[in-house]
Amino acid sequence: MIEFDGPVCRDLDAASRREWLETNGIGGFASSTIAGANTRRYHGLLTAALHPPVGRNVLLSKLEETVFLNGERFELAVNQYQNAVHPEGHKFLKNFRIDPFPIFTYEVGGVEIEKRVFMVRGENTTVVEYEVLGNTPCTLELRPLIAFRDYHSSTHANDGINHELLERAGEVSIEPYRGMPRLHFAHNAHWVAREGHWYYNFDYAKERERGLDSLEDLFQPLVMQFNLQPGGKAIVIVSTESHHAEQAEALRRDELVRRELERAASPIDDPLVSDLTAAASQFIVRRGGDLHTVIAGYHWFADWGRDTMIALPGLTLVTGRFDIARDILLAFSRAADMGMLPNRFPDAGETPEYNTVDASLWYFEAIRKYLEYTSDYHFVREDLYSTMKSILDWHINGTRYDIHCDTDGLISAGDPNTQLTWMDAKIGDYVATPRHGKPVEIQALWYNALRFTESLAHRFGDRAEAQRLFDIAVKAHDSFNAQFWNEAAGCFYDVVDGDHRDASIRPNQAIAMSLGFTMVEPERARQTLAVIERELLTEVGLRTLARSDPQYKSQCAGNPFERDSAYHQGTVWPWLMGPFITAYVRAQDMAGQPAAREQAYNWLRGYSDHLRIAGLGSISEIFDGDVPHEPRGCIAQAWSVSEVLRALVEDIYGRMPDASG
Repeated sequence: MIEFDGPVCRDLDAASRREWLETNGIGGFASSTIAGANTRRYHGLLTAALHPPVGRNVLLSKLEETVFLNGERFELAVNQYQNAVHPEGHKFLKNFRIDPFPIFTYEVGGVEIEKRVFMVRGENTTVVEYEVLGNTPCTLELRPLIAFRDYHSSTHANDGINHELLERAGEVSIEPYRGMPRLHFAHNAHWVAREGHWYYNFDYAKERERGLDSLEDLFQPLVMQFNLQPGGKAIVIVSTESHHAEQAEALRRDELVRRELERAASPIDDPLVSDLTAAASQFIVRRGGDLHTVIAGYHWFADWGRDTMIALPGLTLVTGRFDIARDILLAFSRAADMGMLPNRFPDAGETPEYNTVDASLWYFEAIRKYLEYTSDYHFVREDLYSTMKSILDWHINGTRYDIHCDTDGLISAGDPNTQLTWMDAKIGDYVATPRHGKPVEIQALWYNALRFTESLAHRFGDRAEAQRLFDIAVKAHDSFNAQFWNEAAGCFYDVVDGDHRDASIRPNQAIAMSLGFTMVEPERARQTLAVIERELLTEVGLRTLARSDPQYKSQCAGNPFERDSAYHQGTVWPWLMGPFITAYVRAQDMAGQPAAREQAYNWLRGYSDHLRIAGLGSISEIFDGDVPHEPRGCIAQAWSVSEVLRALVEDIYGRMPDASG
């Protein structure tokens, strides 16, 4: 349980920096700060996925709450405007906890009121409950503030909004704009009144910090009043579907059981492993009704091919969700085109984007890991093997963006105007981290794909294919070791492009030593890992560039250009701890150093503190390169959670089958 008492809750700055997140398994979510102030345009009580898992729209921004007690009025809400904070309901916030969903305890006039917020799995539905814990009756008024807009944008006051309410016993609904869904409020209020007011100039501090539009107007269509007796509850079920307030108790009970089962799926009796196991479920969502995919990060990412393949082992295999792993592998197999997996599925439902050199190659490693855990060779042979061979054929013969196998057996891709690797920040025509040519991790992933598919070809009796892939793999192995080793630095070049050797010290080389099939000899692995530890390792992940490099940027902050320019130029990424820990433990084991696991665990245990700082219960996307390593980007990132979880379970506790070699 994550819990904060008065000193944090009543400190507006501290409470506003801690954000809670509820998800519904189809791409929708609810989120805000523990203070109750929305600091992002992505905050809201109901962000619905209208075309799961995308088409996300903020429908209900928040509920303005007022308590009337013994003739006094107490406002529980908190809003940041341009020049003021009003009301200041955080001053009444006595306690906040996640147990297992957000619970706020307010104290007003000697009476405690507990507020609970949770989402319903598989629905665009948020349930909000208020319960009087003392012995004094009170009156509660709720004023919904609606946005009804794409979650990347903002709402501003307009005359086009439809004020009309549709009322029936225990429910009121509104359809503010044609083409948008009707929003239902199931309730047990004593009366409901139509209003229709705009609230102006909410100021979202996080958007202002990010150099984006930070002002929004919200519409208040109605007011609900509840007369609460001691132990009584006020219930509001906000949804794109019709409900009855009496359903709230059963919905809450079902959610408690489901979440208890998720946490019980933790493979290790370790609090950090259990916390990350619970966090992992937030990223797994349905796509197309019958298959699953992975939301890359909250609040603003959809499902990305690269992120999904990297995150799959930690989210699904380590946690025993093998059926979901199958779904994801099958879904992306169906989406393969010209030997490439989609880099992302756009939010608005346009054609998927195929502009990555590594998503397709990470696919092979995800399948390899799936077989390690399940030995489900029948599924792979019947449903995936032909796609795998097609991907390799396209890479051998050439596909989009000049991605092709060169005469030396290595993969070359792109040009100065493209950004095809995971270091993909681009602002207009400016490529922030150019890595065209032959990036180090792409060669490692290519070799791993060749050798793994070769092993399957042998198993499936496809001898000619096995020999063909073996021949290419041998050439790639020899070329890699001849071209990529930087003797002077004691590590690998980051990119080889013709005669050019990029000697930037980056974390990508850790990937080359962490895969199932590796081209790196043990002594070179140990030397390289020592360089990574010295130059890139921090308490929250690996820097993307050594601090000594002239291109190093210590902070990933400011406007979009400033942030994207720093995104892979020193910024720390937690997901990189996964390949680093795997490579480190493997190398130390080969050297007969059993203490490696203890050292590795010490590097990972610091995430326990982080789970209580930014996105509560989860791991952020990125951190600043310099101390104090301020968390940035998404508050909950799939591969951050998955790779730390996987490394803990597989490498620290040794809960995995023997790796191939």
